[in-house]
Amino acid sequence: MADEGADAPTVEPGGTPGNPGADDGSGREEEPYIHDPEGVRPHQAPPSESGFDWRGWLLVGVILVCFLVVPAAILYLPQARGFIESLGLTLRDAYLVLPLIPAFLLGAVAVWAAVKSRT
Repeated sequence: MADEGADAPTVEPGGTPGNPGADDGSGREEEPYIHDPEGVRPHQAPPSESGFDWRGWLLVGVILVCFLVVPAAILYLPQARGFIESLGLTLRDAYLVLPLIPAFLLGAVAVWAAVKSRT
């Protein structure tokens, strides 16, 4: 436990992966090269060759709901006053709650996409 940082990659200024720490003589400082002594690179999933699958169509559906359906519903709230009152909401409640639908949908899809991209 005394030498916890021994396995951590070291950062050396300048150079290339084959020659870490080398100076090119130009006098400008290069981006640091992260040298991993074990030669392990971070895992990244290769790009999918399948193209536009059901996940893409799910995203299209969520965007359509968020940018077309919900705004249209907000425009027609005064005409749907009877339906809103049958749900136990006032018109003010409906105006406050209805915009939350796209917020939650887009947030859930963003979290889902981020988690799926890491696997």
